[in-house]
Amino acid sequence: MTWWLWLILIVAALVLVVAAYDLTQKRHAILRNFPVAGHFRYMLERVGPELRQYIVTDNDEELPFSRDHRRWVYASAKGENAYFGFGTDNRMDEKGYPFFHHSAFPIDGDADEPIRSLKILGEWRDRAEAFRPASIVNISAMSFGSLSSAAIEALNRGAGLADCMHNTGEGGISAHHRHGGDLIFQIGTGYFGARNGEGRFSIDSMLASMDGTPTRAIEVKLSQGAKPGLGGLLPASKVTAEIAGARGVPVGVTVRSPARHREFDDITGLVDFVERIAEASGLPVGIKSAVGDPNFWAELAQQMQRRGRGPDFITIDGGEGGTGAAPLLFADHVALPFRDAFDVAYRAFDDARLTDQVTFIGSGKLGFPASAALALAAGADMINVGREAMLAVGCIQAQKCHTGHCPTGVATQNPRLVRGLDPTDKSVRTAGYIDALRHDLRALAHAMGHDHPAKITADQITIR
Repeated sequence: MTWWLWLILIVAALVLVVAAYDLTQKRHAILRNFPVAGHFRYMLERVGPELRQYIVTDNDEELPFSRDHRRWVYASAKGENAYFGFGTDNRMDEKGYPFFHHSAFPIDGDADEPIRSLKILGEWRDRAEAFRPASIVNISAMSFGSLSSAAIEALNRGAGLADCMHNTGEGGISAHHRHGGDLIFQIGTGYFGARNGEGRFSIDSMLASMDGTPTRAIEVKLSQGAKPGLGGLLPASKVTAEIAGARGVPVGVTVRSPARHREFDDITGLVDFVERIAEASGLPVGIKSAVGDPNFWAELAQQMQRRGRGPDFITIDGGEGGTGAAPLLFADHVALPFRDAFDVAYRAFDDARLTDQVTFIGSGKLGFPASAALALAAGADMINVGREAMLAVGCIQAQKCHTGHCPTGVATQNPRLVRGLDPTDKSVRTAGYIDALRHDLRALAHAMGHDHPAKITADQITIR
């Protein structure tokens, strides 16, 4: 046998060994789904910094998350070195660039301690199940259906490990939400998991969905930053038995989320709906919304101040917020970006003297220390992370969420692709990322002379 035949046999044997290993390992979803070929992705990633100097983008050019941002999340999630060498490569002279004022007398404390919320959720309305959240960083609303079963399980397990809360998204509470993480049950316009046979809201169905689950609060979703003012559609092909069970809908039938709620059509009705849910559940109840019409927020705050009723918490989602799929027009141009959006809502409640009573939560690309600290300084009490948590469980920003062909098994229902994501391993990475974000927020607060990140004030920040 000639030498080149031996070489072919040896290479073929090595390829088979590598493929067998890739298919059985659980650490890398890309390799499980694309054995052997997936290694090229990691090789290209390794030489990326060198290639980037000549033919690829800079560290801060890619969107929606730059290479620097993704690298920080990946390294933090894996417990690897998340430091950067040789100084910043950011353009510090660009308009909007933030600078935090460190103190001449910083706090020399432990940056790894848990960061509890300074506010008690539900205290204002004296809810029976009012509580102080254990973490100011929590996992944002991403439903089972938009994300895979394995991704939801990984996020929930990670929330349990990190002692933070996991928002269910509007798709109801599934079996994959029951792996140790405390829940915020989100109720959207489709009332999934809280609807009767006619698709109308049902208190009994809501309570049945929460029975036996660690649900700590309920969030009524009005809109989200990526597609404000629009409903949603889950094609029949994606409505599996599991998804149908969680949502309370028929299997294999297209499911539509209307653009607006049918249980109320004005601010008075919204406030009454919130109180109705709170009375039945005993839990703190809040709302989530992107910001468009500023009059809505002024009227809501005034009515809450006058009636002494209304949401216990308000989640403001910036127009930067993400979703599996949205029209380009709405993703690019509808709803204010977070800084402007939060300012509108917070000022309305400040004018009504309600900012101490209501808990404010920020979301929309806030899952990095600097952006999270800016939101806290603006008045947010807690931060929700969405796509950043997806990165922690393996998302590579392929931007195929809307196709059902997510290569890492995060945003797909394709069983072959979902198989690649191991929830046990990825849950540890989720917790690692959340711990790292809290660590850096605590460290920044200490450098600025505070014992809690939410005590950072706007006058301690310079925006170029």
